[in-house]
Amino acid sequence: MDEQQVRQQLRQYIVREFVRDESYALTDTEGIISGGLMDSTSLAELAVYVEQTFNVYIPDPDLTVASMDTLNQMVARVLRG
Repeated sequence: MDEQQVRQQLRQYIVREFVRDESYALTDTEGIISGGLMDSTSLAELAVYVEQTFNVYIPDPDLTVASMDTLNQMVARVLRG
């Protein structure tokens, strides 16, 4: 799976499940957690989605605002495996 596919799937999942507005124009650099679109519980749900969808496990210490606040950061983390 390439970067563009990962980015598209993550963006769709976030706006559908957490923002609950599929027309929301989520940018690659927008603060998703710091901006209040997701909370810590949502981040744990996102980790489960990533594991099920991309077969990438993200350990709890990596589930932080500092490392997972933007779509760019999330995509990079998934691609690192």
